[in-house]
Amino acid sequence: MFAVVAVGRQFFEGDKEPTGGSGGGAGGSSSQSEEWKVGDCAGPDPDDGADAYQKLDCDDSKAKIKALKIMSGSILPDSIQCPGGTDEIIEVRISFSSSDGGSGLPGQTVCGRNLSGDHPGDPGAGGGQLVKGDCINSQAAEVACGEGGSDVLKVLDLTKTADQCPSKTTDPLELTMAVGRPYDVICAART
Repeated sequence: MFAVVAVGRQFFEGDKEPTGGSGGGAGGSSSQSEEWKVGDCAGPDPDDGADAYQKLDCDDSKAKIKALKIMSGSILPDSIQCPGGTDEIIEVRISFSSSDGGSGLPGQTVCGRNLSGDHPGDPGAGGGQLVKGDCINSQAAEVACGEGGSDVLKVLDLTKTADQCPSKTTDPLELTMAVGRPYDVICAART
């Protein structure tokens, strides 16, 4: 017998509380009996922990997110790059025991969008994963494009090398290596 568990990762906007779901960070689990599909909805699963999700009908009042994209799971969390507009990432894990506390093998990754009007994952909004259209400060920390100051840079692309950056790039920021991350350079320009 095996179970499929869903674990959510929360995105923070500045020093605000997590968006989409309850609690912060990763943890918890939720038993699922089938694969997720684009358009599926989910909400908190209080029986399995503060950060656990369960699939729900989209018209259920407890539904909080809708799946934008479904990808294969990965043991390297940085290797998952969800599209712009992703407010929540749910890691669906396959478990061979119902008592393993949310651990298991990566099965699927669900890139979800809040059903509410709060979308920190929109490009430029200052939350979610870093994507084209976002803004960063001089320390490469994501900030809302409408905030910041003179050191705000607009992300034009995310590439493996600086020579792959678009011609309008004024500040290619080479990052330290991170295993699995799909980019090593933030191609940015002054706003």
